[in-house]
Amino acid sequence: MPVLTSRAIQIDAPGGPEAMQLRQIEVPEPGPGEVRVAHRAVGLNFIDVYHRTGLYPLPMPATLGMEAAGVVDAVGSGVTHLQPGERVAYVAATPGSYADARTLPADTVCRLPDGLGFDVGAAMMLKGLTAQYLLRRVRGQHEVVAGDFILFHAAAGGVGLIACQWARAMGLQLIATAGSDEKCALALANGAAHAINYRKENFAERVREITGGAGVKVVYDSVGKDTFEGSLDCLMPFGLMVSFGNASGPVPPVAPALLAQKGCLYLTRQTLFMHMRGREATQAMADDLFAAVESGDVKIHIDQRFALTDVQEAHRTLEARQTTGCSVLML
Repeated sequence: MPVLTSRAIQIDAPGGPEAMQLRQIEVPEPGPGEVRVAHRAVGLNFIDVYHRTGLYPLPMPATLGMEAAGVVDAVGSGVTHLQPGERVAYVAATPGSYADARTLPADTVCRLPDGLGFDVGAAMMLKGLTAQYLLRRVRGQHEVVAGDFILFHAAAGGVGLIACQWARAMGLQLIATAGSDEKCALALANGAAHAINYRKENFAERVREITGGAGVKVVYDSVGKDTFEGSLDCLMPFGLMVSFGNASGPVPPVAPALLAQKGCLYLTRQTLFMHMRGREATQAMADDLFAAVESGDVKIHIDQRFALTDVQEAHRTLEARQTTGCSVLML
């Protein structure tokens, strides 16, 4: 049987965008519980930058990328929910999607509804499932119900724009932060009730004004170091601080006494793949996301498209925070 080869973007050591190199690699036949997918589009995410720079270390050499959409090429023994020729999308715990094809565990691979394009499938799995678990699964002491205020940082990014729309559909008053007036306008156009340009205003003070001094029940923060302490100041007593990213750098160590001083707050550090343990959980989350997109409650904004060979430019654009919505590599 001939060996299948694929173009792939790999790194040999952590570094800048120039560390990523285009290579030809072998793609193995799927083993038990595995599936091989021929990609049509690949999602671009900030976690890819963390992997490239070494913030999240990987064994070397490493193929980058967490999500993609395409067509099932082959399935291994024991895989019953997928067949060759089916349209699929996935986000995987192990990087490797910056390629024409890959073999991976089948549990995180989901059928892509016919009405959704490959570019949409590739763009929405990591970001959409992240928004899904944040809004639908993460809970603190306060029940979050229609009419409640929540704060979402980086709201004009891929996860943020999905969260703005989904929160509006849930009846929540999402307060968005972003780094420019244009990005604030984009968040408002996608369902945010209020938007704060953190480069012009103190977002904690503005949140208190918006909420009449009460604060919000939940803060969702993927920015990290630059927004963390201000985020705590936005919460009502017993509020929940949800940290799920480090775009500005890791959050420094936190003294538990600080949480007490600021209102006996709850703090959690969340990751997507803890929620995606097992095929049933993954499928349920994906079904919720697909339904939200197919109903029109959530629109996936793909504002940047790059060729696989332009991946260095794509990373530079992402790191410079010059992107809005989602970005994809088209194959």
